[in-house]
Amino acid sequence: MWLCPLIAIGQAQLLILDAETKVPIPEVEIQISRGESYISNQEGKVQLEIQNKSQASLTHFGYWEKVVQLIPDQVNTIELKSKANNLAEVIVSGFESERPLLEQAASVSKVSEANFHRFNEISPVHAFNTKPGVRFEERAPSSYRISIRGSSLRAPFGVRNVKVYWNGIPFTAPDGTTPLNILDLSNMEEAEIIKGPAGSIYGAGNGGVISLTSQQDIAENKLETDLSIGDFGMVKYRLGLDQQLENGNISTSYVRQKSDGYRDHSAMDRKVLQVTGNFFPSAQQTISTQWLYADLNYEIPGGLNADQLEENRQQARPGSAEQNASILQKSLYGMIMHDYTFSESLTNQSTFYLNATDFENPFNLDYKKETQYGYGGRTKFVWNDHWADFPVRVIAGGEYQFSNTSAQNYGNRGGKADTIRFGDDLITTQGFLFQQLEVDWTSQWRMTVGMSENFSKFDINRNIDASTGVPYAAKRKFDPVLVPRVALLGKLNDYSALHASISAGFSPPTIDEVRTNEGTINLDLEAERGTNYEIGYRSHFGQDRVNFNITTFYFQLDETITTYTNEQGVVLFRNAGATDQKGMEMELDYWLQHCEMAWLQEVHLTHAYTGHFFKFKDYAQDGEDYSGNDLTGVAPHTLINQLDLKSRPGLYFNFTHQFVDKIPLNDNNTVYQDAYHLLNLRMGWRKQWNAQWNLEVYSGIENLGNESYSLGNDLNAFGGRYFQPAPKRNYYGGLKVTYQY
Repeated sequence: MWLCPLIAIGQAQLLILDAETKVPIPEVEIQISRGESYISNQEGKVQLEIQNKSQASLTHFGYWEKVVQLIPDQVNTIELKSKANNLAEVIVSGFESERPLLEQAASVSKVSEANFHRFNEISPVHAFNTKPGVRFEERAPSSYRISIRGSSLRAPFGVRNVKVYWNGIPFTAPDGTTPLNILDLSNMEEAEIIKGPAGSIYGAGNGGVISLTSQQDIAENKLETDLSIGDFGMVKYRLGLDQQLENGNISTSYVRQKSDGYRDHSAMDRKVLQVTGNFFPSAQQTISTQWLYADLNYEIPGGLNADQLEENRQQARPGSAEQNASILQKSLYGMIMHDYTFSESLTNQSTFYLNATDFENPFNLDYKKETQYGYGGRTKFVWNDHWADFPVRVIAGGEYQFSNTSAQNYGNRGGKADTIRFGDDLITTQGFLFQQLEVDWTSQWRMTVGMSENFSKFDINRNIDASTGVPYAAKRKFDPVLVPRVALLGKLNDYSALHASISAGFSPPTIDEVRTNEGTINLDLEAERGTNYEIGYRSHFGQDRVNFNITTFYFQLDETITTYTNEQGVVLFRNAGATDQKGMEMELDYWLQHCEMAWLQEVHLTHAYTGHFFKFKDYAQDGEDYSGNDLTGVAPHTLINQLDLKSRPGLYFNFTHQFVDKIPLNDNNTVYQDAYHLLNLRMGWRKQWNAQWNLEVYSGIENLGNESYSLGNDLNAFGGRYFQPAPKRNYYGGLKVTYQY
């Protein structure tokens, strides 16, 4: 290696440790700013010659690169953060038990920051869709729908039947709706997905749980700015500031995203401000606060029938533009979280939040206005102890939510609210207590037993009813429901484990399913009830370069809620008997190349397969028997392939291939979305210098193969308006600059 002829004026000794375990890290490459290269020994130490204000770049397989300023003539202790390359290092908090993924007795997937940043950073859709068992849909910019193991059947619009948490607060409202589209990708540093019923610890629900977290670890002062542009008039910019304080830190982020949209009448405009504060008044406690304000406006192009799709796939549904079909939503959230350590054995975390929302939804058939305020909280105690010779962990707590909504439905005349049709005051409450016991019978076998007691109710006070002129009230209270879960984990050795579980699910109808847009109040709609049987295997091998994960499940669901439309095109809901849902989910990732000293440092491949074989078991409506048909909206086969390259100069390359099998769009299986292959590509260059500046330049192509497809169609649509076409081939690019001070 060629060395620059500079005169060293001092020496420095480095001690390199794992940031979490504090264990020394051997064979770390240290690159000095003037060109020399060193390798740490087996004790994580290295001695090198430096000049004043020299900086070093530290790299190692399995750890994030770090640039530091070296101080001559003393020991420099440096901690590297693990990349979590194998299942024993990926830490997840599923079922409120923070453990490595290898030791989780549940089907849990983690979407990392790197997953989010391998695509165009205007939406989380493609990142979630890399995980088996998950389908994230976006029928128009910011019009999201999430399906975990086929749960989108009862979600004609919005996110339903999936419980979402954001930074520890229940982000799903007590009425069952989730305003996920008010969040920007920068508000989601990572996500954990629990698939299947998780009611033993997260309350009522059959569709799974998503826990989102934004940046929590503020380790340095920095100023960030991002800019990205793309086809269809897309522009997004962000400003961020992280500042350390004497006993805490504060972070502020503002982001705005605009686009004209691929289709006619599909523009969007979103502004999000987030302020985070973390404070450490003592060694035993941490106080965190979050404030989030979002202003979202997006247009709804609507579904097309087959003839309209063939004529012009970019057109809007006739009437959508004239009636200004759109969503206008302003939301404010405030949260405080308190962590307290009573002793080495006992801890508590409690969270309280307030929120207010102003919502307008002009649509082709009506005009809806809502104002809502709500509050809620969650608390959990974790106690670690030994009973006889058995280590145990007891988790117990509760959650409560309340919301009050003033909702009015008007006629829509040219995009303006016309005569009022009906107006309601809606009060919804839900809550539950939860308990969980984990017992390590041996060093290899752990049993988990959980239970929650759930209650919910809603009051609908109809103050105005133009059709009858008589106000009235309706109430629905669900009796307390016990939701149990039993799970068993067996570690076969240090790098492989089996897990099995039986869990029950209970999912009451949401307020939007009971109170529909044409004014009907359907108090006869029953809650869904299900039981899930699951077994899985995880392992990592090949010197931690290969990870494998497979899960099979059988989910029996009774009183399945499905959608249909009346002659006016209004979406209504009904119970559809029972469904049988059998499936397999598999993921394999491995490194063909991983050498920090080489020019091509990483060659990483990932494959994910989903096989969902879901059938209506007992479903007959209006003289039609759908028993034995495929479950509407579910693809039987999905395959994901990913290739990631990373080079020593900072160049990177991310390629993703997704195959989605044909999807039935109506209950009688006469209309399908065709199978498709979706190709996405992103490449860029990252550079860090002077220990202060970090630059990234990137560009990408979405739908590289120019496929005709949809990221989510309408199910059981009236008039054949099933199709919501997604963009053809399109391009984007961006720039990120970070200054550390």
